[in-house]
Amino acid sequence: MHTVNIHEAKTHLSAILKRVESGEDVLIAKAGKPIARVSPIPTTSGKRQAGSAKGRIIMTKAFTEPLTENILKKFEK
Repeated sequence: MHTVNIHEAKTHLSAILKRVESGEDVLIAKAGKPIARVSPIPTTSGKRQAGSAKGRIIMTKAFTEPLTENILKKFEK
């Protein structure tokens, strides 16, 4: 991980962002103490796969039963 001070970060932002684009994390420090990290944003395919949450979500029988008066009143507020 590369560390730069605030002045260097302001002066060489484009070069720092190129390093980040290539996958590197860059720490920005003030008086030698790290205060921020610039990291690449992970790329995702954006494609969802049907059934990927199978077994992680459980619906009880109560899910399809009518809501109680108490709960309905909360929705009306």
